[in-house]
Amino acid sequence: MGVLTNDTQSMERQQVQAKAGARLVGGLSFDYAFAVLAAIFVGGLFLDGWAHNHGRVDDSFFTPWHAFFYGGFGLTAIFLLGTAGINRTRGAAWRLAIPAGYGLALAGSAIFAAGGVGDLVWHTLFGIEEDFEALVSPTHLMLGVGMALVVTGPLRAAWRRSGSRGWRDLAPALVSATLLLSIFTFFMMFSHPLMSIIGGRMHGEFNQETGQVAGVLSLMIDAALLTGVVFLLLRRWTLPPGALTLIWGANTVAMAIVNWEVPYAWTLLGAMLVAVLAGDWLLWRAQALLPSTRGLRIFAFVAPALLFGVYFLALLQTEGSRWSIHLIGGAIFLPGVAALLLSYVAWPPDLPARDS
Repeated sequence: MGVLTNDTQSMERQQVQAKAGARLVGGLSFDYAFAVLAAIFVGGLFLDGWAHNHGRVDDSFFTPWHAFFYGGFGLTAIFLLGTAGINRTRGAAWRLAIPAGYGLALAGSAIFAAGGVGDLVWHTLFGIEEDFEALVSPTHLMLGVGMALVVTGPLRAAWRRSGSRGWRDLAPALVSATLLLSIFTFFMMFSHPLMSIIGGRMHGEFNQETGQVAGVLSLMIDAALLTGVVFLLLRRWTLPPGALTLIWGANTVAMAIVNWEVPYAWTLLGAMLVAVLAGDWLLWRAQALLPSTRGLRIFAFVAPALLFGVYFLALLQTEGSRWSIHLIGGAIFLPGVAALLLSYVAWPPDLPARDS
């Protein structure tokens, strides 16, 4: 059997609606509701991470933090399955009962459920993971894959929908992208400056040569994650003003909270949020220059360099740093280079005509 195209699915869905005499559950209102539930789901992940980082977790799988986390998953799964059941009663075939774009979310729910059972077995057999090992254990990575598929349902739904523009149409997709980015940065949290205080005077692991290399590479990885998600959205839509503030700003706040220990956390967070606002303005100006990609190239380099530049400026005014000015300069410059190179993957230059 052939694969149904989006147009074929849409036509079949309209025929089902006409035949059933009832509107199938789905569309933009469904995206809004699901985005809220997905935010609760990811909020549970960060709550559990906060508990681990602040010594609130013992050697048991059954903790209030896990209960909130898995409860958030339960809400999204029940909402998806309930919607499928309602649409079935209204005459939809199984392949059309799940709203368009949410098939992979249902698959992600199954992967996450399997990972949750596996995580319980893993903890029973090998104990509770600690620090970085907790982020890369097989069952936790399985949970992360399932979560990513679940929370990107609104993004996939909007991607298929034509004529979407502005906050009203794109808000669920932008929230979805924010949640996806937050899952990425959560599992790479030790590369985030607000988690590890990269370059801080009192954080000795970054003051040896190996730690300095790790610190600079970490910032380059963060720059690629931050800009990669935005580049994906820009390939599909013109983003409304404030979109970057939501995506980068909410993610920055979440990463600050998950390791809220240093007394000057507000200073570091506030400085980075100012840079996010400036990046939002740069993105607005860059989009005004389209179809020329010159503005997007400038944004790709300047936005992450500015973000980490103000981080180091705030760090020097608080904890201080043992890094030399040469090292700090490179740690600001290289993330911008990484993002700039990534922009050439998103918008490659036109190829010249082949020589005959």
